Amino acid sequence: TSVKRGPQGDAPNGGAPLQWGAAEGLQNYGQDDVAMEVTWRFLTNVQHTYDREKKLVEKYDVSSTGTGGGGGEYPLQDGFGWTNGVTLKMLDLICPQEKPCDSVPSTRPASLSATPTKTPSAATQ
Repeated sequence: TSVKRGPQGDAPNGGAPLQWGAAEGLQNYGQDDVAMEVTWRFLTNVQHTYDREKKLVEKYDVSSTGTGGGGGEYPLQDGFGWTNGVTLKMLDLICPQEKPCDSVPSTRPASLSATPTKTPSAATQ
């Protein structure tokens, strides 16, 4: 929420599932450039936090770059599964099929529609 009361979902926290849902929803409505902006900002935040702390975390402070989130019922969790999965999937979506990447590219792709779509493997079909 945009309210800052302390629960883990309140501002300025942004978890991976919310970022994924926002990017997917925007793309489904033809807002590819905005979807890329959400994706790019999330990945940049994850990358900068990883570069500094050498770990992925549960949620991120979306009002800055390179900062894990805070607040909630328990301390910020390291290596959170949904962050790991969403980060890998978002990297897969923005990196060219012929040159996969394991970190955020140095330049932002134009939009998700301009990025070649990956062909699903037989295991995921």
